[in-house]
Formats: sequence, structure tokens, C-alpha cells
Amino acid sequence: MRDSEAPEKLRPARLSAADILRTGAVGLHARRARVVLSALGISIGIATMVAVIGLSTSSRADLMARLDRLGTNLLSAEAGKDIQRNDVKLPKNAVAMVERIGPVQHATATADVETRIRRSDLVPEERLAGVTTQAARPDLLTALNATTHKGVWLDGANQHLPVTVLGAIAAERLGITEPGEKIMMNDRYVVVVGILEPIELVPNLDRVAMIGFPAAEKYFGFDGHPTTIFERSTDASVEDVRDVLARTVNPGGEGSVKVSRPSDALAAKAATDKGLTALMLGLGAVALLVGGVGVANTMVISVLERRQEIGLRRALGATRNAVRLQFLTESLLLSAVGGTGGAALGAAATYAYAKSQGWTAVVPPWSLAGGLGATLLIGALAGLYPAIRAARLDPTAALNAT
Repeated sequence: MRDSEAPEKLRPARLSAADILRTGAVGLHARRARVVLSALGISIGIATMVAVIGLSTSSRADLMARLDRLGTNLLSAEAGKDIQRNDVKLPKNAVAMVERIGPVQHATATADVETRIRRSDLVPEERLAGVTTQAARPDLLTALNATTHKGVWLDGANQHLPVTVLGAIAAERLGITEPGEKIMMNDRYVVVVGILEPIELVPNLDRVAMIGFPAAEKYFGFDGHPTTIFERSTDASVEDVRDVLARTVNPGGEGSVKVSRPSDALAAKAATDKGLTALMLGLGAVALLVGGVGVANTMVISVLERRQEIGLRRALGATRNAVRLQFLTESLLLSAVGGTGGAALGAAATYAYAKSQGWTAVVPPWSLAGGLGATLLIGALAGLYPAIRAARLDPTAALNAT
């Protein structure tokens, strides 16, 4: 070598991405029990968040499907009280007047009937079953998209007879399981000819024993005035019909008529579920934060326990940056293990619960991606300080550490 030639400057070797991953994985493999416990905290947080999002999304999807099936174009007009707080009676021809509204496709009615319902005459009169009586028209089920569970509905023939159709809850309270059994209305036996499926749009009818308008007038002194009008119109005209329904049902006394859309109650339930979802997501975020603290604690302890290893690596030529990357990679891998397990657990919980409820399970892909992204962010933040601390260790002091 000639004197004029300068010695070649030595440069530290650089680890490839594969080497960094391998080094980080070895550090985790050596402390498996601690890794599992630390990853569990991350898993719980991610599983909670994914399951909450999945279950709320599945619930809302099921609710929207039910609304589509039941229809959102049903309106009800119910008699209330006048300004003197007296009960208002709707005109007997209220249904016919509503049917004259152009967009209305179907109109029907129910009416309260004063009776005392018992299972039999052996039950004292003061021990009522918590079931009320309403007169109903034969076209009520068509308007409400309701169905019978057992037996038949009121029709043109039996609506004149002392027969009744029970709502689902009414049948349960009276202990009626099959059509053909009898119950007492006042002092008269009536035959149960049918039991309804639960009526989702008008759940108060589940607690009612329904009889025909003619039978109510003939046997129970009913005056023929309807209490509630139900109508269906085209979807595009619901709001227009809503604006004129009260004064059509009761001209001159529209202020005493309460108009509502039964499907609004189901839609409100979806809004309520959103509030509960936000609360549960907050709890999931807290669990995720606790898991991140666990990861940070694990990595700090790992640095303290491995000072001699760090010192040896530095003495053999590992740069500060290589040491930083090693411990940061360990933290990211630890969080990724917990996040992946948590996402799988949350998705499994969503599918299992949705199946038990008869829902279509929906796990939004963004919830999985967001969960894993949050996991990696927590891992990076949790591992940053331990990685910097490890890189700052003096090789000589680290090798002499006990």
C-alpha cells in the first residue's frame, strides 16, 4: 500500500428488514409467558371494539331489514282528549273518509271495548288477566302486515259471532295455547279462534283480545266509534297524508287526534343503539389503552433484563439505530399478535351471537383494519421509549451490569 493511499473508512453493517424481524421475534420467543399475558390485554381491547361494532352493525342491519319488510308507510291516528280533557270519539265513518284521501292505499280501524277478561268463571272477577278487548275489522292484518300463529283471523262470517283472536302476549297471560278454547268476557264465554304472531309495528295489540265490530255492538254494548285508524299510502306521499290525516279523521277537532308513524319507534331503537355503541367503544378503547401500558411495561422490563445482551451487541458493532429497531420491532410484533387474536376473537363473537339471534352477521372490514391499525399505533408508542432507552445504553456499562 502506498503512503498516499488513505485507509478505507469502515462502515457499520446494516440489518435487512428480514434480519430485524427475526431478531425481534427471537426476543419474544424467549419470554413466551410474559408475551401471552401482554398480548392478552391488547386482544381484549380489540375484541371488544370489533365485537361492539359488529354486533351493533348486525343489529341495525336486521332492524332495517325488518323495517323494509314491515314498511315505513303506515300511519296511525288515535283519538285523544279535547281542550276540556274529555275523551273524543272519532266519527263512525272515519275509515271511509280516510280512504278518500288520494294516495291512501288501505285504511282500517280498531276500537276499545269495555270488558273484563278472565280465563273462566272460576276466576274471581277482581282477578283480571291484564288483557284488554278491542274491536277490529277483518282487513286489520293486511294493513299491519301481521299474521296468525295458530287458527284463523276474523272474517265476514265470524266477526258477527262471540269469537275472539288473541294477541301473542294475551294468549300467554290467559294460558291459551290452541284455538277452540274459551275465555270469559264479562259474563259471556267467547271462543278463541286464533292466536296472532307478535305485531312488531303495533306491539300494544299483542296484549289484546280482538273481536269483530258487529259482535262488539251485539254482545258488549259497543257504540261503533273507532279509537285508532291505521292507513297505508305510497312511500312518497306519507308526509303529505300525515299533514291532512288528523282533520280528515275528525273534521273540526284535529287538535284532539294524535297522528304517528309506528315505524318511527323501531327507527328510534336504531338511534338508541348508536348511543350504546359509542359507550361500548369507549370501554373498548380503555381496554386497549390498558393493553398498551402492559406492552410498554413488558418492553421496559425486557430492556432492564437484557442489558448485557444489548452491551454485547453494541460491542460487536451493532449501531444505536439497530438496537432501537430491534426493540421497536419486538413491541410492534407483540401488539400485532394481540391485535390479530383480538380481531379474530371479536369477529367470532359477532358471528356466534348474531347466529343465536337469527341475524345476518355483519363485521365491517374497516373495523378489522381500524383495530389492527390502532394496535400497531399503540405498539409503536409503547415501544418507543424502551427502544430509545436500549439504544442509549453504554456498551461497557451494559456488559458489566448484573
